[in-house]
Amino acid sequence: MWLVQILLPLPAGSGDAMRDVKEELSARFGGVTAYSRAPAEGVWRDGNTKEKDNIVIVEAMVDDLDRAWWRDFRARLERRLDQKELVVRAQAMEKL
Repeated sequence: MWLVQILLPLPAGSGDAMRDVKEELSARFGGVTAYSRAPAEGVWRDGNTKEKDNIVIVEAMVDDLDRAWWRDFRARLERRLDQKELVVRAQAMEKL
């Protein structure tokens, strides 16, 4: 089993985009969790420029990790949200 997390930037994460992401993931995988009440702050460097944004985390537990589907999903979100790069990460997990 895998836990897949999407770091979704705000304000994109606060409106239609987050609703659409949650609907698509819950329809495909049977459920989704969005941590939207306490946005996290991301800070990174792009060359000499310091970048910053607020994000919400949207996650789904999946039985099999279809890497091609997730790459396509990430690319679609990047285009829709006009983002240079979105982080979508997966970690192996075991339900206890």
